[in-house]
Amino acid sequence: MPKLQELQDLTIQVRRDILRMVHKVNSGHPGGSLGCTEFLVSLYNEIMELKDGEFDMDGKDEDLFFLSNGHISPVFYSVLARRGYFPIDELNTFRLLDSRLQGHPTTHEGLPGVRIASGSLGQGMSVALGAAQAKKLNNDNKLVYSLHGDGELQEGQNWESIMYASAKKVDNLIATIDLNGQQIDGSTDTVLNMGDLKAKFEAFGWDVLEIKEGNDLEAILEGYKDAKSRTGKGKPVCVLLYTMMGNGVDFMMHTHAWHGKAPNDEQLATAFAQNPETLGDY
Repeated sequence: MPKLQELQDLTIQVRRDILRMVHKVNSGHPGGSLGCTEFLVSLYNEIMELKDGEFDMDGKDEDLFFLSNGHISPVFYSVLARRGYFPIDELNTFRLLDSRLQGHPTTHEGLPGVRIASGSLGQGMSVALGAAQAKKLNNDNKLVYSLHGDGELQEGQNWESIMYASAKKVDNLIATIDLNGQQIDGSTDTVLNMGDLKAKFEAFGWDVLEIKEGNDLEAILEGYKDAKSRTGKGKPVCVLLYTMMGNGVDFMMHTHAWHGKAPNDEQLATAFAQNPETLGDY
């Protein structure tokens, strides 16, 4: 089976995981999770260089990923489980009491694949920068990746980090901005227009590239091949990834309404019909 087809099958299965998880507990964030499914599937199964075997927090000699917009935990958990970090059937415990799969990722329960708690927005880039600088100090030539919501950039701590990254030439970092134009209270333009993000990052000294088709696997793979080629040249790299919130489920797309809303039984069945089972549900 061609690699692209494998990634496509996995993408559909991850969508089903996301929908089932939030439906079961009537809680969670399906919209952004669905919008970032292609990205995270590609990242963990093709783009990043990862070590097989037991997970460790240090992550030496392998690429690292930090999820800053932690509310999209359903897609993160599904991708980690499908990559083998923990049993797939543990997805059944999402958001339950005493589960390792809380609504926002935490570290105190020791869930493999999770290196930071990311319930509070705006902090992930600071942590990613620290990890990237640690790799440089340890002569570790692997990369650090991070993901941030576009609405999350309204948090000021991001811009301190963005300024710091270029000033300190942290050129082993690839930060991705999920540009879906939606946040919990409406469109990002309505809540707080961020203006020209490409121009802003470039003004702060970053190397910026755009992936206009952020839900297309081929575009993602090609874009991150380009992004990786830009590392090690004195500038941090920013990828502006244009995605569709709720991608793959027609009634969840083109709206912020499904930012933090679970589908009912009928809606779940409709969404599943649009995403036929590929790899076996848990």
